[in-house]
Amino acid sequence: MFDTLEGVVKTWLGLIGLLVACGKTPVGTSVELPDGSPGIGFDDLRYSSTLHRVLVPSGRSGRLNLIDPDTLAVTSITGFSSTPDYSGGHDDGATSVDEASGMLYVTDRTTRSLETVDPVAQQIVGSVALASGPDYVRFVEATNELWVTEPGADQIEILAIGSDGSVTASGTVVVDNGPESLVIDEARGRAYAHRWQKSTVAIDLKTRAIVAEWANGCASSRGIALDSAQGWLFSGCSEGTTAVLDIANDGRILSTLERGSAIDVIGYSPTLGHLYLAGSACSCSIIAGVNNQGQLSFLEREAAPSSTHCATADDIGHAWVCDPDGGKILRVDDHQPGTL
Repeated sequence: MFDTLEGVVKTWLGLIGLLVACGKTPVGTSVELPDGSPGIGFDDLRYSSTLHRVLVPSGRSGRLNLIDPDTLAVTSITGFSSTPDYSGGHDDGATSVDEASGMLYVTDRTTRSLETVDPVAQQIVGSVALASGPDYVRFVEATNELWVTEPGADQIEILAIGSDGSVTASGTVVVDNGPESLVIDEARGRAYAHRWQKSTVAIDLKTRAIVAEWANGCASSRGIALDSAQGWLFSGCSEGTTAVLDIANDGRILSTLERGSAIDVIGYSPTLGHLYLAGSACSCSIIAGVNNQGQLSFLEREAAPSSTHCATADDIGHAWVCDPDGGKILRVDDHQPGTL
């Protein structure tokens, strides 16, 4: 097909140039995961600065994968529910994780359970049944509790962590038409979660009561992130809108940005003041900046797999984007300077 090596190189350079001109630059470095084929239904992605690892609950494969952000080495912890088939969704196996007191807590959607994982021993060391199908799990340090969203039951289930490490059910918070997403604001004693349409609720961590509700700029609410120091709450919308809410001023919307589409799980770097979005409908990943007035700006767009919908950030200048159909995670280098 090509007469010389020079012809091959020129052709590939031309294709790359065309992709760049169309705003379709390559997304980043691909990380292959164990049992990634025929695909993995990713949902929640997290980063642990303590472990210096990206935490990847890996759905259908029955694994929690931990990625070294420097070397891209993968540590794979097994024992979660696994299925041989991939339907394109993320309703199977391990789908959410958070860290607390040296342990990792992982939801398993298939068994409707919360698993306690020892990351040093690299094994599951405890399990507790949940009241309903889980979505997100988040640790509340102030009360030593785990909050698990259960949208099928319109509630957040609360579980107490005992002095011996045991986990027991401790109550629920009703969130009608939700809850979608969850983030904990330890500094203000609040948790924030979306209703599926148009609004976000603030929940007191001690009384477990909804104490405020704010318009969030979304027709269809999805991702959530927090800059606790600045007092900003970010809402990501399925339709592609991202908004900055001012927590101190009754959730007033400071700015919005419309980029991408089919946005779900969003990531944020408070050090850089950068948001990371991934959308399946646009097959794209977006980097947005926020300045010290809470004003959003578009920084960068890259091509991403057509199945992507989730992103997170580490603390050394990378975004991480899911590739469900490929059963992979992509590391994206953030070359933009911070705007704070």
